[in-house]
Amino acid sequence: MDKVVRMSSEKGVVIFSKSSCCLSYAVQVLFQDLGVHPTIHEIDKDVECREIEKALMRLGCSTPVPAIFVGGKLIGSTNEVMSLHLSGSLVPLVKPFQANLC
Repeated sequence: MDKVVRMSSEKGVVIFSKSSCCLSYAVQVLFQDLGVHPTIHEIDKDVECREIEKALMRLGCSTPVPAIFVGGKLIGSTNEVMSLHLSGSLVPLVKPFQANLC
């Protein structure tokens, strides 16, 4: 679990995903459309994949992927991110992590 906590805190927006997960891809595209360049950890390419999945579930993820962290805090999975976006709460949450668009 220490590895997951460390990885989730290394950048402003971190997404744990699997390379074959379409929901992970959709969340990645959403953040990119918002001007955020998240750090992506494709756990299926990590030798500790099962341990990472278990750690994410212990941290409170309803499903192991996608698991989205903003500012080191677990936001949740696709449902939580989309709910925040539709309610207008996601943009203010990620604003500090948006790329400067000049």
